Amino acid sequence: MLHITKEFPGIKANDDVTLQLRRGEVHALLGENGAGKSTLMSVLFGLYQPEHGVIKKNGQEVNIKDPNAANDLGIGMVHQHFKLVECFSVLDNIMLGVEPCKAGFLQKEKARKKVMELSEKYGLRVDPDALVSDISVGMQQRVEILKMLYRDNEILIFDEPTAVLTPQEIDELMEIMRGFKKEGKSILFITHKLNEIMAVADRCTILRKGKGIGTVDIAKTSKEELSRMMVGRDVQFAVEKAPAQPGDVVLSVKDMHVPGRVHKKDAVRGVSFEVRGGEIVCLAGIEGNGQTELVYGLTGLEKVTHGTITLDGQDITQASIRQRSKDGMSHIPEDRHKHGLVLDYSLENNMVLQRYWEPRFQKMGFINKAAVREYSDRLIQQYDVRSGQGSSTIVRSMSGGNQQKAIIAREIDKDPKLLVAVQPTRGLDVGAIEYIHKQIVDERDRGKAVLLISLELDEVMNLSDRILVMYEGEIVGEFDPKQTTVQELGLYMAGAKRQGKEAQ
Repeated sequence: MLHITKEFPGIKANDDVTLQLRRGEVHALLGENGAGKSTLMSVLFGLYQPEHGVIKKNGQEVNIKDPNAANDLGIGMVHQHFKLVECFSVLDNIMLGVEPCKAGFLQKEKARKKVMELSEKYGLRVDPDALVSDISVGMQQRVEILKMLYRDNEILIFDEPTAVLTPQEIDELMEIMRGFKKEGKSILFITHKLNEIMAVADRCTILRKGKGIGTVDIAKTSKEELSRMMVGRDVQFAVEKAPAQPGDVVLSVKDMHVPGRVHKKDAVRGVSFEVRGGEIVCLAGIEGNGQTELVYGLTGLEKVTHGTITLDGQDITQASIRQRSKDGMSHIPEDRHKHGLVLDYSLENNMVLQRYWEPRFQKMGFINKAAVREYSDRLIQQYDVRSGQGSSTIVRSMSGGNQQKAIIAREIDKDPKLLVAVQPTRGLDVGAIEYIHKQIVDERDRGKAVLLISLELDEVMNLSDRILVMYEGEIVGEFDPKQTTVQELGLYMAGAKRQGKEAQ
């Protein structure tokens, strides 16, 4: 890709960027949120047309006018937010658009055979008849990868493929990538996680604010050097914080049961714990062990079938979501598109979603737009939320990381008693992660209670004052991060050990 320039209203997403990919290499693309990585890949995949620049494949100039043209050239892409049809089966999703037909009749068996062969060969186990709406995110990603392989693509673009995976699934994905490389396929790999780049990439191109900063050989560089090129300054990887000074109990959960959404049995079974003001308690566990349902029960997204939840001495077990919010609970949700934002609203309207009825934002039922704009502008500046047109930007058009920053700004600025943060740094770059960790520690130091739910073990160890491990809907252990190791936590997360009694 030579001298690519792509502009949107109010922003140059790619400014004269050049990127060269060799056969049989894993080439990482690194940059802050909104640096233009996804845009550049969308140009290569034919979703956008560049204003300037040319794309060459095997030395020949090519014109990629849409994703079908990209597929014809052997270019495939797994998007950051998956592009699957939820109500279709896995098999239907994989063959969609390239269905094998004979005399106008669909030959599903032929497709099934090819999908099963591919899934065997690459170790991508899927159930071809399962509906996409019923499978986990990690499984959906496998479907996206199989979709590329089914089309015999030789250039594979992965846009933030590990943002939604557990540590175990990430290791599997790295193995799969190494396998592709051996076969001579070329991989473009967008990520924020420097460890992954060091583990699997051959070269790395860095973008900053839409411009190409340079391409480096991974063997000759370090994590610190990469982060400096990406953010333009030194980044602290360790979280600096004073010892916690826990105060009174803010959140108390007793014998809580929450029903599962897929299976008949409860996803959360008899969970009890407390979070005090001035401490960060982290719920760790492998995805799918009841953390999501526990958060739904706490925040009111799901009914609790048994047990009590008290917030600051008040019983909120049956309270509405708005009531919980008014009582001092803030929630940074796991799925920012489903539960965090109204994507087709402007940024300013999203910023006041949970406060627009307050006197400062309305008078006699009419919203005071000037007050909303002023409030939104302040948060945008304070949290460095980057968008093309400031407060009036439609949220759907923003990068995933900046959408996340907007949610965090809104939730922390409500001055809550309890902050429930689920995967708060998912899909963020090192600079933004450093900033958000600092915000969470500041909340703790101001005497707030923080309940953090994270799959990133580094984040768990760095941020928390106490760690609770969840396995199959129950809390199986409580730890002090200073006195435990990642390996020890891993044993509890996998169910090999429990406190109080050894697992059978």
